[in-house]
Amino acid sequence: MTTAPSPVVEAAPTTAAPTTVRAVPAPPSVHVRAVITWLAIFPLVAVGMVLIAPIAESWHPVLRAFVLTLVVVPLAVYVVVPQLMRAYGALRRRRAPRSGEVA
Repeated sequence: MTTAPSPVVEAAPTTAAPTTVRAVPAPPSVHVRAVITWLAIFPLVAVGMVLIAPIAESWHPVLRAFVLTLVVVPLAVYVVVPQLMRAYGALRRRRAPRSGEVA
């Protein structure tokens, strides 16, 4: 059984203006992410413990930890850590040498 040759399709030349290509920065190392996560979690836990202390004195420690993490984890994951990552990215971009500059 023979197959018919496939047709050759040529791409039309483009006349678009050249675009600048930005280098995608490397993601932060695991160590930087660990520090950023700690910077988010520690203050939230410390403040959370102080805030729930008056109402949770008589609670079992596991219940206190459960209630505290119900608030702290989503707050850290969806609000605080992304803000800290943006701030870290902005700091890295500001410190990065510009093209054409000598580092």
